Amino acid sequence: MATTTTTVYTVQGMSCGHCAASVTEEVNQIPGVTDVRVEVATGQVTVTSNGPVDDALVREAVDEAGYKVTS
Repeated sequence: MATTTTTVYTVQGMSCGHCAASVTEEVNQIPGVTDVRVEVATGQVTVTSNGPVDDALVREAVDEAGYKVTS
């Protein structure tokens, strides 16, 4: 059975609910991701997955949504 993993990323440029929805939609497409929580005020994106997810995939998904992972 896979272990649940939670990773928090800081994303630059999000300012509204639409921004959050765009990031959520893209990151949710990554295989293994089970939940995405976006906090626009802090720029934090919390990704929960079945096991570790490659950070590069998360960065690409956030980039595809039009934003940038800063940490």
